[in-house]
Amino acid sequence: MSEFRNRIESQRKAIKIVNSFHLYEEPLFSLTEKSIKRWTSINQIDPEAEHVNLVIQASKKLFFLANKSQEQITEDYKKLSKDVEDILAQISQEMSVLQQNTG
Repeated sequence: MSEFRNRIESQRKAIKIVNSFHLYEEPLFSLTEKSIKRWTSINQIDPEAEHVNLVIQASKKLFFLANKSQEQITEDYKKLSKDVEDILAQISQEMSVLQQNTG
């Protein structure tokens, strides 16, 4: 159960990081592919932008973790969890740079 909670918390954290910078009119609502595409489209964000790429990477890794959550925790699972944490830090850093460049 804690793996599920950690995954959900990581999803929430990613969304909170992106939205906390208040750079865009419409916030990011979830980490689904459709939601990310809508967010980039509505806000006219370059889909090739680094922060978008990082959000997509986090989304994919969290989706993979969701499919592995029924399995025994392995080193791969732990590594992926660490990768997600690293990506979240990179998203925060990238969003901070964007905010500095627009302010």
